Amino acid sequence: MEENVRKELNALEEMVLNWKRNYLEYATPDGNNDFLVEEFQEQITMYMSPYLRRLYQCEHLTEMEASEFLDSCYRQVDDLRRLIQELETPPAKPGVWQEMILKTKVIWQE
Repeated sequence: MEENVRKELNALEEMVLNWKRNYLEYATPDGNNDFLVEEFQEQITMYMSPYLRRLYQCEHLTEMEASEFLDSCYRQVDDLRRLIQELETPPAKPGVWQEMILKTKVIWQE
């Protein structure tokens, strides 16, 4: 792959990451954020797919390179989905029994 094509792909990758950060900023802990993931996926499909197809048609990328890059874009969609789910369901606080066990460990260690 030529250096100028590599630079172009790096710029495209940064663009996708900026989109993902932007969508994550709009996510709220109260849920109903599915539309953010769907819009992010649509944005990749609408803008990245045709661009990569054109790079392939002009023989700047191999089919494998174009496919791998597009796959990496869609992995960002999966990552956004995961990050939003973490935002919507924060880790549970220790329950009563877990706190009692921790206190018991402290007492036994003394």
